[in-house]
Amino acid sequence: MTLDPRGQVFDEHRNLLFSVAYRILGTAADAEDAVQDAWLRWSAADRSRVADPKGYLARIVSNLALDRLRSAQVRRETYVGPWLPEPILTSTDTADDVTAADAVSMALLVVLETLTPLERAVFVLREAFGFSYAEIAEAVDRSEDAVRQAAHRARGHVQARRPRFPADHARQRKVTERFLSAATGGDINMLMQLLAPDVTLWTDGGGKVRQAMRPVTGADRVAAWFAGIAARPYQGVAPADMAVEVVEVNGRAGIVFSGGGRVIATLTLDLDEDGRIAGIHNVANPDKLHAVGTRTVHRIETGR
Repeated sequence: MTLDPRGQVFDEHRNLLFSVAYRILGTAADAEDAVQDAWLRWSAADRSRVADPKGYLARIVSNLALDRLRSAQVRRETYVGPWLPEPILTSTDTADDVTAADAVSMALLVVLETLTPLERAVFVLREAFGFSYAEIAEAVDRSEDAVRQAAHRARGHVQARRPRFPADHARQRKVTERFLSAATGGDINMLMQLLAPDVTLWTDGGGKVRQAMRPVTGADRVAAWFAGIAARPYQGVAPADMAVEVVEVNGRAGIVFSGGGRVIATLTLDLDEDGRIAGIHNVANPDKLHAVGTRTVHRIETGR
């Protein structure tokens, strides 16, 4: 039986479409929905008028994601506590590709969250996928001049706020493993050696589980926070009953905590130029852990 060529073409680019949508939206569930909506439009399209299926599909999904982001940002304004992106498991290939790994890092996605929806879509399509200004203008239904201005603003904003010293994969994993050992053992001294003096911890419980409602800043306070939670049950799971794994989360070594038959939290680290931990992103909102809980691994793509 011959497979539907339309479906074959779409499946060839599915990873790319998810990569675009996830970077724009910051949530795996919404990105998957945008990809599904793109399939519906593609299946109804007149393919004889589509010269470049890859570019055509990328423009469709970016437009759909942009519409979803506008609605999502209204909801995020009333979000309880810090809002962090939904973590995803990524393949080892992604972690070995510095460009791809950095493009989906928690640190960058958090910075992208501070952009306007238009700036975010333009930045993703231009910086990660190399679309021309004309192509982006068509995708987001704006003039080329408006797109150029949005790209300039977004680029400046991101460069001023993103981490400047991305660590290589081996170093990231080594520090993550040492941090895990110190945190689960309540070793304050080791934590203080690993943490940068001005380290910041962001925790996202979404009002569903108890977490810090504001960022925790400073090595002393962050070390005390982790030493404290290591000594008591977390979300009803005793430390002794908790399973902990170091896996690839958003292109880098990350930590997944499980217990009671579910994933209860993920944690990722950002390092400074000296290899010390400058930022920690802890996601515990159960609504954001479905993708990790199903063990879905995404292969993130960049470029065209």
